[in-house]
Amino acid sequence: MGLANRGRLDLANADPAHRPMAKAIAALLAGAAAIALLTPPASAQQATDQQQTDPSKKTEDTKPAPAGVTLLDKILVISRTGETAIVSLASASHVDQEQLDRRMATTPNEMLLGVPGVTAQADARRVSSSINIRGLQDFGRVAVIVDGARQNFQRSDHGTQSTFYVDPELIKSVDVIRGPTANTYGSGAIGGVVFFDTKDAEDFLRPGETWGASVTGRYESNGKGWTTSASGAYKFNDNWDVLGNIVYRDYDDYKNGSGDTVAGTGFDVLSGLLKTTIRPSENSQLKLGWVGSSDGWTETSGGVPANDVDLKSNTFTARYNITDDAKSWLDLHINASYNKTNLDLTTLVPQNRFDPVTGLPVVLPAGSTSTFDVGTTGIDIWNTSRFETAAISHELTYGGDWVGDDVETGGTSGGDSFYTPSGKRDVSGAYIQDRLSWDWLEVITGLRYDNYSLKDSDNETSGDRLSPRITVGLSPFESASLAGLQFYGTYAEGYRSPSLTETLISGNHPAGVTFPFLPNPNLRPETGKTTEFGVNYKLNDIIEAGDAFRLKAAYFHNNVDDYIEGVTLSAFDPTSGCPFGPGIPICFQYQNFAQAKINGFELESVYDAAWGYAGLSASIINGHTISYEGERADLATIPSSQVTGQLGFRFLEDKLTVGGEVQYNGKPKGNPVAKDHTLVNAFASYQATDNLKVDFRADNLFDVKYTNPLNGGTTAVIYEPGITLKLAATMRFGG
Repeated sequence: MGLANRGRLDLANADPAHRPMAKAIAALLAGAAAIALLTPPASAQQATDQQQTDPSKKTEDTKPAPAGVTLLDKILVISRTGETAIVSLASASHVDQEQLDRRMATTPNEMLLGVPGVTAQADARRVSSSINIRGLQDFGRVAVIVDGARQNFQRSDHGTQSTFYVDPELIKSVDVIRGPTANTYGSGAIGGVVFFDTKDAEDFLRPGETWGASVTGRYESNGKGWTTSASGAYKFNDNWDVLGNIVYRDYDDYKNGSGDTVAGTGFDVLSGLLKTTIRPSENSQLKLGWVGSSDGWTETSGGVPANDVDLKSNTFTARYNITDDAKSWLDLHINASYNKTNLDLTTLVPQNRFDPVTGLPVVLPAGSTSTFDVGTTGIDIWNTSRFETAAISHELTYGGDWVGDDVETGGTSGGDSFYTPSGKRDVSGAYIQDRLSWDWLEVITGLRYDNYSLKDSDNETSGDRLSPRITVGLSPFESASLAGLQFYGTYAEGYRSPSLTETLISGNHPAGVTFPFLPNPNLRPETGKTTEFGVNYKLNDIIEAGDAFRLKAAYFHNNVDDYIEGVTLSAFDPTSGCPFGPGIPICFQYQNFAQAKINGFELESVYDAAWGYAGLSASIINGHTISYEGERADLATIPSSQVTGQLGFRFLEDKLTVGGEVQYNGKPKGNPVAKDHTLVNAFASYQATDNLKVDFRADNLFDVKYTNPLNGGTTAVIYEPGITLKLAATMRFGG
């Protein structure tokens, strides 16, 4: 799995209906990026890096944000009305470029360190992650969005089901909204939304620069991994710029906290980004982008290499925004996207399997293939109108969205692809939401309509529903110390349609023992009903001029009616519908439960000043399912409860930053493999010159042996990396 066959822009496998659009976008971006990357250097401009929090840009506070301060005051990319996290009447978090840089992330999980209520599950396949929010994950319960494009790839397997990969080097910020209050961002997100926003040329270029380029090299001790990254940006004029980025990672298997090698954890991946921004007028903007990756890793069985995996993902996006001069009646957004993910699995050795139709033993010869091709097309349109009636201010947002999944699987008979059904699914919705503000009172009311249909050659099902939202926020105090204190309460509902796999999976279990999978075309959609009470607090100039304190905390209770989960049926029970067949007398089927009940508490806080920062975040989550017969069982997707403390110090006029994190993880109730554990990390970042930066990080400093509790349902316990040292250097040029 060398570099030679990585990183192709996989237009050959794109859906024929979308190839012309994909080729046109790719050609435009490739030409523009080539200019940016190949422009010869002029004299290097000696200037400091532009602050991530630009002092010239006003936030929701009444004064400009000091440099490097107010981590919770960045504009939420996915906010339809331009709010910041600290004033949002929802459980929202923003991870900015400064935080991402000091985490030196290799995987999406590391980008989300300390974000309350959010965990990533990756098994041993570190380039294939599933995000969990408040105990909900897989099959679209969490909407993972990259530059406006839904990531809906799914492969039936033990462990993670709905997976994605985006290289952290391409990302400038991550925004999270927890719970179904995020349902204006698409259907099905009863758990929440995670939005990855990639870098723009304006984030990369310094003031006055026409072009810029950088090269980064990084070494990691655990897995002996190398990362190389190159970026280039070019500004044609004030209304047109372009950015290109390429990243290559090559990692061996890592060792856990006991020093044992964890087989199958190595990978190599080539990722790329091309993005251009065009401003046709003073009040309009068009962003065209491509993000792609070509990944490779080896899956093991019993510690022995079993399958070679190649995965290619290409995402094309077009985002257009136009406003009137005052952003009053017109603030229109039109997003279109297409994502195509192709996974090819090739067996490395002969494998004893069971025929998916007959259930009889067969040998799957070495070189057998399984293919998983998932194409997702999306359109998202919304407008916000701002006006006043009497003394009440309105932000009225209304729009609609559509996402279509086209799943095609195939390969050698008896291969893994048989258990991920082919088919088509369409989900769409329309909504209206009004944010009313009057003095100390804020009220948000919303209503969303969802519709879905899914089908294969033999089955078809559909459904629809209206989902309401009501939020009331109070800011009752006027004194300087309490004016930034805000209380809110929310009731919101969300609607998730069954996936193709949950509805249509069939055949016989392929390995170990055999038993039938039963389809269930009568599955009912899930309805998430969340009640949440929260508090926001912001205060500036507490101890010294320019310092700031931010805090968000919330308690939530989520009832998911008709929750869908896989169950084991007995062939000896005549009411189960499980027939006696080959193998053991059981069947597997996705069925509705009466409810899943999840509740918890979340906290996110930070104090930032010239000398440094201190932060504390926490999440406590509990959950269980209730059958229609009233039987109660622990929910397997409940993550660890966590408390994360962060502390950093700035020296030498902010050129040197040192600090670390301590995170306590508490075992979820009923989890069979997890244990309480505490992780300690440390980092240092030194801006040696205007154009040279050196970063160091130590993860799991005390070499703790631990496992992610979300991996408790896999066939073998997967232990996470032991102590990992990272060292990186970045050279930058510009002019």
